[in-house]
Amino acid sequence: METGIQPPAGTSDGQGWCHWHDGPSGTARLVDAHERQSGPPVALYACAPCREQRGLPVRLEAS
Repeated sequence: METGIQPPAGTSDGQGWCHWHDGPSGTARLVDAHERQSGPPVALYACAPCREQRGLPVRLEAS
């Protein structure tokens, strides 16, 4: 089943993006997805330090 949640957009060096510190990260994982009126959910990713600092649990990504 397609969820519409996409992996984090890669940066020029192939790393993911952390939406909490607004920067590239090699440890970014899905932590939340916001529903929209139309279109797929907006996925939010956080790096390991941001997840630990803010107590953000990692969500399982649909394959």
